[in-house]
Amino acid sequence: MSAIAIGVGCRKGCPADTIESLVRQALDRVATTTPLGLFTLVDKSDEIGLSEAAGRLGLDLIYLSREALGAREDGVQTRSPLAESLFGVPSVAEAAALAGAGPRSVLIVPRIAEGGATCAIAGTAS
Repeated sequence: MSAIAIGVGCRKGCPADTIESLVRQALDRVATTTPLGLFTLVDKSDEIGLSEAAGRLGLDLIYLSREALGAREDGVQTRSPLAESLFGVPSVAEAAALAGAGPRSVLIVPRIAEGGATCAIAGTAS
């Protein structure tokens, strides 16, 4: 795999330090790759921690629609009852990673969680 998409989710008010640390932990689990960016749900556009973490990591923060995340339900390994009840999506981090990496992508780092943040990485086999 060469290019990867990093999916992130967080509770309201989650600090950038927590998100950045979790993304770095996830990246440590994959071979050298090129991140396409951080992907999350459009409903998270007011989360300052996400935008600050993306800036610190030097990555674009891309917001995806609920429909885009819902379309990748088949690839999600860790369903989130909270994400389903709040946003109608199977998960935020995993579904955003899969949607960001493209239609034939697969999870290469399933959801990890810490301190109110979640992260997953998806890529397309070369």
